[in-house]
Amino acid sequence: MDIPSYKIALIVGAGEGLSASLARLFARENIQVALAARKIEKLGALCHETGARAYACNAAEADDVERLFGLVEREFGAPDLVVYNASARARGTFVDLVPADVAQSIMISAFGGFLVAQQAAKRMLPSRHGAILFTGASASVKGYAQSAPFAMGKFGLRGLAQSLARELSPQGIHVAHFVIDGGIRSAARTEASDRPDSMLDPDAIALSYWNVLRQPRSAWTWEMELRPWVEKF
Repeated sequence: MDIPSYKIALIVGAGEGLSASLARLFARENIQVALAARKIEKLGALCHETGARAYACNAAEADDVERLFGLVEREFGAPDLVVYNASARARGTFVDLVPADVAQSIMISAFGGFLVAQQAAKRMLPSRHGAILFTGASASVKGYAQSAPFAMGKFGLRGLAQSLARELSPQGIHVAHFVIDGGIRSAARTEASDRPDSMLDPDAIALSYWNVLRQPRSAWTWEMELRPWVEKF
């Protein structure tokens, strides 16, 4: 079987949750890791732990994203594994939503995914090798009340992933979208005592990402849904 291998990973929208779990997993697999976020001060400990390097980037700004890829390429080489993990929310009663806040939410959740994927694809297509992974949510397939902007952004990101999978997979680039259907456990956010196992472990999510990355190209998946075993759906 032809199992893909990767050398340089770029995680956009990095933080202390799923992104940190992915960074640790990639580092254990001897993949060089680059992390991108609007504010990188919080990434110091993770960089020290994994040997990653952090870059400041607003994923919704085309110039920022192009500069990010240029820096990573010059310092490490072109990334052959890119994860888009950035998103934004604008909550509230529909008639009270502020248009500028809604636009910003969609820009980060969806348009940023386009910008990052475009820069990634430009570098992966010549070698016909690479992977682009998108982190979705329950809102990728189900719009909730008072959360229209998040659903709009996540629906858009899922549509982008589906379109790219059909266009880029035949050219050797594995595109996959992950529907994270539930809350992700963290140090600041844990299950209520009466709802054990009701949140997703970020290390377990990262392992599912890795399993998809290790799929032989004769049996690629473009989408995976993940939820706690007690979650209703």
